[in-house]
Amino acid sequence: MADQEDEELKMALRMSMQKESPEPKRSKPGEEEISGGAGGGEEGESPEAKNRRHQRELMAAAAEKRMMAMAKNVVVEKSKDKSVNLVKGEDKNVNLVKGEEKNVNLVKSVEKNVNLVKGEEKNVNLGEELSNAEANELFSMIFGCEVTKDILGQWTNQGIRFSPDPDTSMGLVQHEGGPCGVLAAIQAFVLKYLLFFSNDLNMVSPSSSGNVGLRRLADKESAGANIFSSLSEEKKSRALVRGMCEILFMCGSNRRVVIASLSTLDTNLVGSEGRSSDEAISKALEGLSFESGANLQKVLIINTYTSSEDALQRLEALLPVFRSRMGAMLFLISALLSHGMDSVQADRDDPSQPLVTAPFGHASQEIVNLLLSGEAVANVFDGRMDLGGGMFVKGISTRVEVGFLTLLESLNFCKVGLHLKCPTWPIWVVGSESHYTVLFALDTKVQEENELEGKETKIRRAFDAQDQSGGGGFISVEGFHQVLRETNVNLPADKLQSLCSSGYIVWSEFWQVLLDLDKSLGGMKDPSGLMGKKVFDLYHFNGIAKSVMNGNQVSSGSDIPVQRPRLTKLRVSVPPRWTPEEFMSSGPGTSDPAGKDSVGEVSKPEPSQHAPLVDCIRTRWSRATCTWEGDPPSIV
Repeated sequence: MADQEDEELKMALRMSMQKESPEPKRSKPGEEEISGGAGGGEEGESPEAKNRRHQRELMAAAAEKRMMAMAKNVVVEKSKDKSVNLVKGEDKNVNLVKGEEKNVNLVKSVEKNVNLVKGEEKNVNLGEELSNAEANELFSMIFGCEVTKDILGQWTNQGIRFSPDPDTSMGLVQHEGGPCGVLAAIQAFVLKYLLFFSNDLNMVSPSSSGNVGLRRLADKESAGANIFSSLSEEKKSRALVRGMCEILFMCGSNRRVVIASLSTLDTNLVGSEGRSSDEAISKALEGLSFESGANLQKVLIINTYTSSEDALQRLEALLPVFRSRMGAMLFLISALLSHGMDSVQADRDDPSQPLVTAPFGHASQEIVNLLLSGEAVANVFDGRMDLGGGMFVKGISTRVEVGFLTLLESLNFCKVGLHLKCPTWPIWVVGSESHYTVLFALDTKVQEENELEGKETKIRRAFDAQDQSGGGGFISVEGFHQVLRETNVNLPADKLQSLCSSGYIVWSEFWQVLLDLDKSLGGMKDPSGLMGKKVFDLYHFNGIAKSVMNGNQVSSGSDIPVQRPRLTKLRVSVPPRWTPEEFMSSGPGTSDPAGKDSVGEVSKPEPSQHAPLVDCIRTRWSRATCTWEGDPPSIV
């Protein structure tokens, strides 16, 4: 039926464009006499011939009217799974100018270039442009008024690509310094889908149920670095698209997504005959650079979506663009525009500073927090801190899906709150002084707490709520009494007086008192010794490509080194929460001379290896010991 309509439309178009009326259909012998001769004008036509001519004229008029309406209103025809968006009739192949026959061959347009009836061509949605003012504001927000070519080069030469190395095939590889904060955040969400929503990735469309409970991966507990070796490219791509979409919707307060691309690249997605889209895009990007907001405005285009299905389709179509050297930059722009430039500046403590920090071009904490929590705040503590006089600074307002740990906390430069430290899924972006990497577990049970761990979390949360020092670890006497009431801790009078004598209470001193206080009084001391030792595996991924040879970093030699990221498996042991005195004196739970443990699961900490990553892990699991094979994991 559709084919018949197509043919009729094409016939009508041809007839409408003819200068003279078409030749009447010949009559059968005998009809000529009845119709009054062969001359045949309108007066000599049979009723049947008149009817056919009238129908043809109506079809031609309707077709002309339809084509003119399409040219005027910008055709938006949905076809199959994709759209054909003719923006303002400016497509070179369909230049509808007053029906001039030279520029518009309507029949060929239907049959070849656009196929307006069947809509068989790919989606070429050029989207919207930013104004000059918006582009300048965006560029200044990211890079500031003065930015070096080196920093611009870092951010415009980093694609979002998976590692080709089999051992790290699930990881995004970084070749340039600077955008690691963006890549690490995306990597964390990719791992969320690969590890905990793996079955959903086998479906073409996402599950509508969303995040439904914690999924166990106990079967993978003993798996090594080859756990990702069987991943298909299609599955990794779906995880990437889902992760990117979740981040952008989170930035848009789950109401909208803004996806940025480049006008020249959208055209190359459908114009690369005989070449892969990656090759075509690489060719199109030759010589392109962003040195100002004006440069950005000329080529940047954006599309806004409120439907997750539409956003997923757009992101999937743009995967070759995000794989290109502009990928990390375009994703950062998408996140900022999804949140809104005004909202980004309102979140920040000091909006006068650029989001990409000088002199090395690293992603600021605001960028990382935006991608992890949907808010471009500069701090990592929970909630907000009142500075007095109506002034306050903002931290993380709610628990996040994937978390954050930092070496700076182990150096007492900041305090990461529980919202980031205890995320929904056991995946953390790890920050050092100059780089971001990712730490993760295969099983959500590493996040589970025993009775005393739960009590510690409750007490610490109540203490931090009264801490107005920004994670400094001390509170007022009044706030301390509020903590005791909320946590049902009953301190002896002498202990209470000692802690309050200085006018403020320090966490470390309070914690030492809790360790010595019996659990029946709300403390942490457990006479039975059954405090629960934990042993579990963590994995650390560093996406920056380094020269390696036979598993070791290259220092010399004639062999050709391989550039690849690193994935390290760590065995983590978290001992019971003994007091230092109990530990030194081999207190409850040590082995007796007969070789039988009085409490089987309690033992001294195992010999430990050390690296800066271990210090980060200990901010989440205090007194944890870690071991691994080969070179120490690197967080730089």
